[in-house]
Amino acid sequence: MKVLLTAPYENKDALKELEGLFDEVIYRSWKPHGRAYNPQELIEMLKETGADALISEHDEITAEVLYANPHLKFVGICRGTPSNIDLAVATELGIPVFNTPARNAQAVAEMFIANVITIMRNTLPAIQWLEGKNWGEGAHTSYLQFKGNEIAGKKVGMVGFGAVGQYIARMLKEFPAHIYYYDPYYTDPNPDFKKVSLEEIFSKCDIVGIHLPVTAETKGMIDKRYLSLMKKDAIFVNTARAVVVNREDLLELIEGEKIRGAVLDVFYHEPPDEIDYRMILHKNVLATPHIAGATHEVEDHHAFIMNNNLREYFHNGNKKIKQLVNKAVLETIDEI
Repeated sequence: MKVLLTAPYENKDALKELEGLFDEVIYRSWKPHGRAYNPQELIEMLKETGADALISEHDEITAEVLYANPHLKFVGICRGTPSNIDLAVATELGIPVFNTPARNAQAVAEMFIANVITIMRNTLPAIQWLEGKNWGEGAHTSYLQFKGNEIAGKKVGMVGFGAVGQYIARMLKEFPAHIYYYDPYYTDPNPDFKKVSLEEIFSKCDIVGIHLPVTAETKGMIDKRYLSLMKKDAIFVNTARAVVVNREDLLELIEGEKIRGAVLDVFYHEPPDEIDYRMILHKNVLATPHIAGATHEVEDHHAFIMNNNLREYFHNGNKKIKQLVNKAVLETIDEI
């Protein structure tokens, strides 16, 4: 089998491992290209290379691409959520689609905690104050002006308790912090993590983190009903997807200074529009440009996870692996 690889596989061991699984691997990462490949570029590359399969990260694998290549033995998507492929068409054509769940969970969890601490300890205004040469003779000026809070002892609520939420919970447990979560589809066996209602998450927690995928059920789910319950000194964090939160309601919360602050890594429009920038530039918001999952190690993770998926499926005959995301291809799969 000949595989076209456009996802980054810069870890040499991972690339060598993949090459050992198939007859030929044609490596054309999107990164030197400067952007993800569009449908026409993918169609041309698949035709030119005569590839039997495709492993991608961000490329646009539309219905057009799939109908032009119904012979594909599989498509691998090196992402936690395979949102850049038309899954319905892949399933219709009988093309197995694999993803790499939790590839960036460690990265997102670390940045979640780092940015929450940054807000709670007033780190950025303290740095700006120092760089502005504001330190006079008073030895305790900064000590009094920028005194912050610790995470230890705080109540942290997770809306959605998948891989990212669980990574964060395990880390914060050691601070120690009190962990609460809302997830109707999952119950954690760890007694240290308490399953509660959405109303309890927003009304009781000092830090509220959003960890939801975008579905018909979750789009716009977090709105004024819940945001209005937050405590005056609470911090709102979204490192998942912007559209699961009602933007106008969140903006009203932030601009009305009804909470202590917000940590935002995702926005309705990327690049942001005027309304997004009203949040980004607010003094109580710590905003980053969708980089919570952007570490060099994430690429290593997705490469080895994908390799393992493909080895299990094609070489070990394990047709029930959880990373096969189009259920209709194999009726035996029982979990996504």
